[in-house]
Amino acid sequence: MSEVRTTRHRRRVAITAVGVVAKAGTGADAFWDGLCSPPDDGMRRIEDFDPAPYFENPKEARRTDRFAQFALAGAQLAFEHAGLDGSPLYDPVRCGVFVATGIGGIETLEDQILVHDKKGSRRVSPFLVPMMMPNAAGAAVSMRYGWQGPCETTVTACAAGTHGITRAADLIAWGRADAMIAGGSESSLTPTGLAGFSNMTALSNDGVSRPFSEDRNGFVIAEGCGILLLEAWDLAVERGATILGEFLGGASTADANHITAPAEGGVGAIACMRDALAEAGLEPGDVAQINAHGTSTPLNDAAEAQAIADVFGEPGPPVTSTKGVTGHALGAAGALEAVAAVLSIQKRQIPPTMGTKVVDPELPQIDLVTEAPRDWEPGPVLSNSFGFGGHNGCLIIGP
Repeated sequence: MSEVRTTRHRRRVAITAVGVVAKAGTGADAFWDGLCSPPDDGMRRIEDFDPAPYFENPKEARRTDRFAQFALAGAQLAFEHAGLDGSPLYDPVRCGVFVATGIGGIETLEDQILVHDKKGSRRVSPFLVPMMMPNAAGAAVSMRYGWQGPCETTVTACAAGTHGITRAADLIAWGRADAMIAGGSESSLTPTGLAGFSNMTALSNDGVSRPFSEDRNGFVIAEGCGILLLEAWDLAVERGATILGEFLGGASTADANHITAPAEGGVGAIACMRDALAEAGLEPGDVAQINAHGTSTPLNDAAEAQAIADVFGEPGPPVTSTKGVTGHALGAAGALEAVAAVLSIQKRQIPPTMGTKVVDPELPQIDLVTEAPRDWEPGPVLSNSFGFGGHNGCLIIGP
């Protein structure tokens, strides 16, 4: 295992609120209820999302791509969850934003390509670039609330949300910031985007996500946003915040193997999980739950199950893949799963891996939670995210 700096000489990082926009439910309570209920089949498009409550006027909403609309909604819901108005909690230059994405404003880009093709270049929107750029979501949140500290965006495919939260927590732990709005947002259910995923045979052919199941046949694509409000622990205690959990550590590695396929045996994932444990100052036996990447694709689930068995033994701690409900929201997936981890601690239950009845017997033995929530004594939760390009991200949240 590589040498990794532990959190022992770093500032502790508190999680004081969550905000979520998802097909499974918008807002913490609705999202939790959705995680514990059987989902409808098919892609997880948020049909009833109305951006109006999150904007001062319709013109502002029209000039904001859907993935950035989700981010603004998620941030507002997080502040409401914490009973805050969104103004900087501390010195504004010490309060920052880190909203990750895998793709960014592809809906705007695709729409404007059609405008260019049908009506000519002069009809292309002057807002194309600021709407499509991946950093638009974080910039919009920063400007909305006047958070003037670090404002950055990680674009690492399906690991982006996890990487974004980890980097935001690092800024607090290292003393560069005192509070961060952190998470991931994605909306890429466009005709061309869907065709691309479909033609590479990544999507489920029957619209059902079955993580780690023998009959898994691809992921169910989703959109959405997950946001965590992170604060320096001592400052959060001083202001009387309700602390929902603690960010204990995170890690990032690369498979350096293939643009879409995971490394054989999950070697990159193994290294990432071990590095996250080392940074958190934990041993494998300390982990009480794993929120798996668990996309329901044959290769990914096999590599991850092997990696979990290698690090934790068989059967290891309880494992869930909330993608059975949420689907796979690409760059927002890790953020949605971090929210699920926080809520799992608060509810004292592990949400089930919906869609899966029995774990594939060809996989290493893992203790997959299926069909119904499982009561548990909260402890450290490891959340995994593994993305195209060989990007691996792991983070650990404790009670």
